[in-house]
Amino acid sequence: MYNRLISDDLKQSKHSILLLGPRQVGKSTLIKSLKPELEINFANEHEYYLFQTELDELERRISASHAKIIFIDEIQRIPKLMNTIQYLIDKNKRLKFYLTGSSARKLKKGNANLLPGRVISYSLSPLCIEELGSDWNEDHSLRFGMLPGIQNLESEKEKKLILKTYTSSYLKEEILAESLIRRVDGFVRFLNAAALAAGEFLDYSKLSKNAKIPRQSVVRHFEILEDTMIATKVENDPALEAKDIDLVKHPRFYFFDIGVLNALRGSFELNKEREGFLFEHLVYNQIQNTANAKGKDIKIHNFRTRGGLEVDFILNIDNKKFAIECKSTKNISSDDLRSLKKIDSYYTKINKLIIYRGSKELKDGNTWILPLKKALNHLGL
Repeated sequence: MYNRLISDDLKQSKHSILLLGPRQVGKSTLIKSLKPELEINFANEHEYYLFQTELDELERRISASHAKIIFIDEIQRIPKLMNTIQYLIDKNKRLKFYLTGSSARKLKKGNANLLPGRVISYSLSPLCIEELGSDWNEDHSLRFGMLPGIQNLESEKEKKLILKTYTSSYLKEEILAESLIRRVDGFVRFLNAAALAAGEFLDYSKLSKNAKIPRQSVVRHFEILEDTMIATKVENDPALEAKDIDLVKHPRFYFFDIGVLNALRGSFELNKEREGFLFEHLVYNQIQNTANAKGKDIKIHNFRTRGGLEVDFILNIDNKKFAIECKSTKNISSDDLRSLKKIDSYYTKINKLIIYRGSKELKDGNTWILPLKKALNHLGL
């Protein structure tokens, strides 16, 4: 098991915890490592139906076990239980709940009481580089992603099989079980089409045509991916939206894990044709994963004008802005610096960074050129 950076924060917090994240990122493993005194898992159908019918079951179990630290897994399956948890916390200040879930959407639809002031929410992502330590291998991450359960498997065949079954399990457990959609066949076509468009500026009409579903269904399906934390939307910097700048308005979406994305796209190969978009995904994921692990509040935006000027990411962190370009090459040329040199026309003060696949730390004028691990440190992550 890898040591998760967020672990100490969860353990030392005097508040109860709501930990959200996609399936298989290690939520249950992490909470179990904190040694809860009572565990309840709503993925177990018997437990699920029992708690649905016996409204006082939670209070009864806590009383019988004398537990002070309680772990409830898959809390989104019974959102109404949050009201009972609030009552129990108010009744006994020594109780601490660890609540985990993989669907913010289900909590929202169930009008769950998120217990402001009593429960602190955290997000858990796949592993970040710092958590992997000496096991970090960039090529491996570009092929198989950063899910904890994948890292120590020796067989590539087994890694591929697990990642390929992730989507079917996700569809069964998250989409069908939670009744989020009516037609699973249309969602499957959408998911495959969305994977092929990952990282691109989205054309909803084109995706609608490719997936053979209505355009409005495409919009709703992307909302499901966001609410179940499978993909994240990246939009324009609102600081520029207010100005008279001819920006491309379309958002981009990034999947939460490259291994899952590769499984959806049907290839785990790392070649020149795929390396560029995979590396950009890796950079995005690692910025997000590391920020989540360290409790950093960040915002990532697009930048592309209709005149053709494009920078991969505009990152806001610790009251600083960074313009970031991702380059899958191991050598940087003057052409690679061109977009960053033009960004000053749009931002009065912005730090410039190229993240590349080389090993050297370089600087050209006021632009740093760094490998991914060094770049994360440079960003304060």
